[in-house]
Amino acid sequence: MTKMMELIPQWFIRYKFANSLFLGISVGAIFTIYAPIEPSVYSIGGVSMAIAMLAVARAYKYILNALWFFRISIMVEIVLLLAIAYFLLYPYTYQTALLVYIGYQITFVFGSYLVRAETLLLSSDELLTRVDTAKQLGYLLGMVISYIFYKVIDHYGITNNQDQVYYLHVALLILELIIISLIWRSFRAIVTFDENGEKGEGINSI
Repeated sequence: MTKMMELIPQWFIRYKFANSLFLGISVGAIFTIYAPIEPSVYSIGGVSMAIAMLAVARAYKYILNALWFFRISIMVEIVLLLAIAYFLLYPYTYQTALLVYIGYQITFVFGSYLVRAETLLLSSDELLTRVDTAKQLGYLLGMVISYIFYKVIDHYGITNNQDQVYYLHVALLILELIIISLIWRSFRAIVTFDENGEKGEGINSI
C-alpha cells in the first residue's frame, strides 16, 4: 500500500493563521527567556543550525511531499509544545533557557523546508495569497494581543518580566494545542489500492 496525503486548503489556512498568531504573541518573550544564555552559545547554535539545514536541504528529494510535510509539521509543533511545557513546569534557570533555545532552534532547522513544501503543495496563486494574508494577519494580531496582555498584567501588579512571560506561556500552551489540532485537520490520507486490492485506512495509518 502506498501512503499518500493531500492538503486541505481551508484548514491549512486556519493553521497558518494560528501558527503566525503564536509567533506574534511569543516574539517578545524570547528575549526574556534567552537572557541567561551567553553569546558564545548563539554562535554554536547558529553553526549547528546551518549544518542541520544543509542536511535537510540535501534530503529534499525524499521529503518534498505532502506526507513528509505533515510529519515534519507535526514534529515541529510537538517540539514547541514540549519546550513550553518544560518552561511552565520547571524553575526558570540557565538550563531552562538553554533547553527552550534548543527547542526553538530545532524548529528553525525546518523553516526553509516548510516554506518550500508549502509553496509546492499550494499550487495556485490564489491559495498562496490567502495563506500569506492569513500569516500576516495572524502575526500582526499576535503582536497586538501580546502588547495588550503585558499592559493588562502590568496594571494588576505583575511587573517582573519572568512572571509576565510565564503567564503568557500558559496561553501559548493552549494555543499550541489548537495549532496541532489544526495541522491534523489540514491533511487527509488519499485512499490507495495495492496489488491485492486492499485500500488504505486513512490518516491513522501514517
